[in-house]
Parts: sequence; C-alpha cells; structure tokens
Amino acid sequence: MPFAYYQRLSKKARRIYDASDAITRIDLGDNAPAEAACAGVQAALASADKRALKKASQALANAICDDRGVPRVEIRVLAKRPKDETEELHGLYVREDDGSAVIRVWMRTAERRDVVKPKTYLHTLLHEVVHHLDYDLLELEDSLHTEGFYKRENSLFKQVAGDLAKTVRPRWQREPKPEPPAQPEPKSAPTQLSLFDP
Repeated sequence: MPFAYYQRLSKKARRIYDASDAITRIDLGDNAPAEAACAGVQAALASADKRALKKASQALANAICDDRGVPRVEIRVLAKRPKDETEELHGLYVREDDGSAVIRVWMRTAERRDVVKPKTYLHTLLHEVVHHLDYDLLELEDSLHTEGFYKRENSLFKQVAGDLAKTVRPRWQREPKPEPPAQPEPKSAPTQLSLFDP
C-alpha cells in the first residue's frame, strides 16, 4: 500500500512512485569489498576518527557503485548534525544539473554531539547511496521514498553490514513519517531532497 503522500502526487510522480515501489532489492555481485569497507566504517566510528570515517564511507560507496557499474558519488562526512525545531538532518543527497552527485552525512548528534551509532550511520549512508542508484542504476526520473526504496536500502544493509544486520527491524515495517505538503515542481533546478524528508 502506498504511503499517504501518494494521493497528493501528480500522475507523472505516481508513475515514478509505482516504478520505484516495484523494485525491492539491489543485489551486489561481490559484496566482499563493501563488507570490508563497512567494517572500516564501524572502526572509524568506534574511534571517533572523522578522517578515517570519510575514507571508509567513500570506500563503501565506491564498492557499491563499482559493483553495480555506475559513476561514483562523492562522500562528505561532516561533524554535528544540523537541526530545525523538531528534527536532525542525518544525510543529504544532492544531484546537480551536470549529473555530478554529492552525499553529505553527519557523524555526531545535534544536541549531545555523541558519535552516531553504527547501525544508524550505515543506514543513513546507504539510504543516500540508494538515492544515487535510483538515478544511475535504475534510471528513475526521481528518487522517492517508497516502500520499495526502503526495501532496497535494507537489502544493501543486509549484504554489507555483517552481524549488525542480524538485529535490524526493516525500515518499511516502521511507522513512516508523514510526508511534507506537496510543493510545486521547480522548472529547472538541481535535484535536491528536502532536508527533513523521512
């Protein structure tokens, strides 16, 4: 069943939503490089080493992109999460008009500045990588948060996260956050996800 915001979408956006929702997996041909990079991400988080975390996060994204034969995406690891009155921003995927893409992820919580837990960080990073794959692998016109999207994220997590994946409740089984009110589509601007989308 589509998320509630589906009813507010245009016919074109519904077609994109339906196409996204129908794809539930992204399978890696060889998950060993991504698993090794994932272990590096966990070690960097444990030591709170931002430089090592950036290197390991880039290696993880590269391993997935290389395996699926799509252009690599630049990973930027930043310190404290930005926040508004109600939510913290965990990650952000930005795709420019020239096709280049950047993922920003934050390694510390906004209020207490604690290092983010490995499961949360990895889900955030993979979430943003799935946005990249939606465009370059699946060739979707837009990357929407659908049940299929969250299943794709979870399928990647299970393939790369090793023991961490054994205790994770799939995100599509959790209560989704409400989508923000529909906004008019921009005429021509870089594709950028809302800062506080679910």
